[in-house]
Amino acid sequence: MPIPTITVISDAICPWCFIGKRQLERALAILAAQGQAFAVAWHPYQLNPDMPVAGVERAAYRAAKFGSPERGHEIDARVAQAGEAVGIAFNFAAMQRTPNTVAAHRVIRAAGAEGRQNEVVERLFAAYFLQGLDIGDAGVLAACAAQAGGDEAATRAMLASDAHRAEALAEDAAVRRAGISGVPSFVLEGHVLFSGAMPAETMAEAFAAAWKVLGRNAA
Repeated sequence: MPIPTITVISDAICPWCFIGKRQLERALAILAAQGQAFAVAWHPYQLNPDMPVAGVERAAYRAAKFGSPERGHEIDARVAQAGEAVGIAFNFAAMQRTPNTVAAHRVIRAAGAEGRQNEVVERLFAAYFLQGLDIGDAGVLAACAAQAGGDEAATRAMLASDAHRAEALAEDAAVRRAGISGVPSFVLEGHVLFSGAMPAETMAEAFAAAWKVLGRNAA
């Protein structure tokens, strides 16, 4: 029987998706110790689908979104605390812009054909949340792809074209039509299991239980 695939619906500027990735990695290790293997794929979702292509200044955007700079700082502090628990040192002070993430999703999608999605997603999270880089910028995205083992020049050329744009937007729209409005969301072989950065142990139990049913039905 083929290895089942966990599809993670996420956005590259979602801090809880970064935390969810760490919890997923721990969950996969738990499952591997039990003799269960799962593949992972990444599916696009835009937290800010109306974001200008060039992005916006982060502090002003968040002040408008949350009502005040103080409220934004409170939210960041809560996220930072959750990040520390899984080894992520969020560097919110370095983050100057909130980008449009369509280009980032195109890079992730392109990496899927080469089996490098996990590596690219990791580099994008690190670039944005740890280094404060603008992951809406083609140069930053190409560098992230290269750090994940891809071809920097090829990534730049892809971004200069329309490759993967329509597909990424269509995939984003599809999950919205399906009623998914929060990320990260986790899907096992087409079945939505849960949303949120759950503890690794809870994730592992959910995946194992779901696959016990789905795998039996698929046999």
